[in-house]
Amino acid sequence: MEPAPPSGPFRLGAVPGATPGKWIDAWHDRMPGVEFELIPVAAADQRRALVDGEVDAALVRLPLHGDAFHVIALYDEVPVVVTAADSHLTAADELSSADLAGEILIIPADDVLGIRIPGTVAPAFAPPADTGEAIATVAAGVGIVVVPMSLARLHRRKDVEYRPLRDGPTSRVALAWVAERTTASVETFIGIVRGRTENSSRA
Repeated sequence: MEPAPPSGPFRLGAVPGATPGKWIDAWHDRMPGVEFELIPVAAADQRRALVDGEVDAALVRLPLHGDAFHVIALYDEVPVVVTAADSHLTAADELSSADLAGEILIIPADDVLGIRIPGTVAPAFAPPADTGEAIATVAAGVGIVVVPMSLARLHRRKDVEYRPLRDGPTSRVALAWVAERTTASVETFIGIVRGRTENSSRA
């Protein structure tokens, strides 16, 4: 029996920094009669949003714990060091953890890297509530923050710079959905993400 045609809306969750624009454009081209909703989801909330059915699928940051999900890994993000624009660290094109010795390492409450760098110094203040606040603190000349490159771009400011951290932890972005809710719309979006054409086989 052929699966029922997709019905809408299709709700895609996306963690900060994820950029599904090209896939959304492809959805509108392929499924003009099915509404598409992009729903921002905090990385700390990604599992709950899927389990509670707030979204049909989501672009998440791994790990996503539990065996209730199907997951397709998409890409790994380079970690970068965000620092004040006038910092001596900007003299290098890229940095290593050893270069950060003695620096105040700010870890925001929404940290997605689990970042720990030996030789750095913990700040004397409470962790900022989110990455945006952490980068604003860095802009004031206090410390550094290490985030995936997409988050540095998301919170870009004229008074900060960032440099790749070549030995830092990467962040893997993936498409995830609850296995028992693999609807026709989810199947269609999976096909778009995997680059299948409208008439290609799912095999």
